[in-house]
Amino acid sequence: MDNGEEYQSNLRPHNWNDKDRYYLEPFATNPDGFISVLRNLPPEIAGALCSRASRSARSLLEVFLKEYIYPIVDGEDQELAGELENTITFLRDHGFKKILNNQRAQSFYAKWLSQYGDDSIAQMTGTHAVFWGISQVAMKFIEDQRIGLEPIEKSTRYVNFGNKIDGRYLYYIPKPDLKKRGLLEEYEKTMDHLFDVYVALLPPLLEWLKKNFEEGESVLEKKAFDTLRGLLPMATLGQVAFRGNAQAFEYLINRTAAHHLGELRWISRTLKRELNEEIPSLLLRINDEPAKQYQDYLAGRHGAVRRFMRDNEIEAMVPSAKPKVKLVECDRDAEEKILAGIVFEHTHGEWKNILESVKRMSPEKRTALMSAYLKERNQRWYKVGRAFENSYLRFEITMNIGAYRDLHRHRMMTQERQLFSTHHGYDVPEELADAGLKGQFTGALEKANDLFLKMEKLDAGLAQYAVPLAYRMRFFQWQNFRQMFWESELRTISQGHPDYRTIEQEKYRLVKEKFPLIAGFMLVDTNDYKIARRGTEERIKKKEEFLIEKLKNKSDGK
Repeated sequence: MDNGEEYQSNLRPHNWNDKDRYYLEPFATNPDGFISVLRNLPPEIAGALCSRASRSARSLLEVFLKEYIYPIVDGEDQELAGELENTITFLRDHGFKKILNNQRAQSFYAKWLSQYGDDSIAQMTGTHAVFWGISQVAMKFIEDQRIGLEPIEKSTRYVNFGNKIDGRYLYYIPKPDLKKRGLLEEYEKTMDHLFDVYVALLPPLLEWLKKNFEEGESVLEKKAFDTLRGLLPMATLGQVAFRGNAQAFEYLINRTAAHHLGELRWISRTLKRELNEEIPSLLLRINDEPAKQYQDYLAGRHGAVRRFMRDNEIEAMVPSAKPKVKLVECDRDAEEKILAGIVFEHTHGEWKNILESVKRMSPEKRTALMSAYLKERNQRWYKVGRAFENSYLRFEITMNIGAYRDLHRHRMMTQERQLFSTHHGYDVPEELADAGLKGQFTGALEKANDLFLKMEKLDAGLAQYAVPLAYRMRFFQWQNFRQMFWESELRTISQGHPDYRTIEQEKYRLVKEKFPLIAGFMLVDTNDYKIARRGTEERIKKKEEFLIEKLKNKSDGK
């Protein structure tokens, strides 16, 4: 299976001059590429830089230059600028690897990880990888990985995606596959049309919002991006930064190395090349024959299941006409098991006896025990204890892809989704209907549907690129009650998106019907808000000022 350069986007990620490149090369393995690994940076700077991924229209390397390097280089403090120049010179001429005994460390990993398979040591080190310009399809696949990778991506809610680079909108084109199927021209026309409508609707929508809401222009501008993001296709190129340990990166490379989609195969090869610049001894096993067999297994099992379903005619299509939440599975003894979990750590008894004693408790005593455990919990970020992990719920959810992207971040629970498609219809934000802009919005979505159906007949996985975020998709969540507390309380706050707030409120309602004692202690906001993120910027500014003052006092010894 080919994994060559033809699957790389033909956009140019950056257009650096010699000065830019001079200052970037000591800190990024490939400043000119789509994927780069950060190096030689203090943890706070690397973390702060990656955290800008969700809000910045610029690439993270541009942010690094404009906010961290050039203010010093072009500033008035010549002494500080001189120190920076000396550091840059040292890193370019020598670097830490050449000064410290790096060969000893590499030999250690080569022996204990590659030869003896001691995976735990691969969790002890890691790095930051920055991806500029990968599709939402690829991004969601990578972010499915639950443990060892911490992603933060460019937000479709707060950043304008209507800008062009080299005269092109930012969307991925799987050119070899589309050419082979004779759909390249229609694909590009449909994608361009989606972005054209996105750009065309921004000014009139913003004007309507200004006339109907009192919030500041910055808040309403982001509301406009948020409202129109449903037009963005899954092909949309985004920026994502990952902090990951070596074991997680190794698994990611194995997951993508032989994947059906060429973009993911290209990502696998490119990521490995960049990681080899920083942690080569931790990735030695990827080239071994057992690893290649593992890669074939990971890629092949999905195709085998699809063939089985096709040959046995068991594939069913059950479209959903609206967003929907179903509680399809739950434990009728959830209350008793959670209460038993509360008691267990305070006794030396056996679980079965503790559970039986809880079952004999009166309703009043159960309420009193739960109250004792959650006494004075008045903030959602006061985490409930592990006792709530003793029982599980399975929710089947149908919702638009844009809002799903936020719930997808709750990776520690078991989530499984179906392929992104247009089969369940789409959601139209009520603001577009009220502003008289619904027709253009839905017209663009219907064009995308026509393309999707053509592509799906040939390749269902490839067809995902053509699906706009307004279309709905179906997935399930298998979560314990502790995860339910965290997710529903967080995702119903006033700053949250209305689409996922509605889903989480419905989950809470369903739980409240079956488990009123547990639900009675959940801090779920059931109100409705027309504008999300009300007052957020002011709160963030005040919080930043408070934290800066706190750090200043700490450094002054106060």
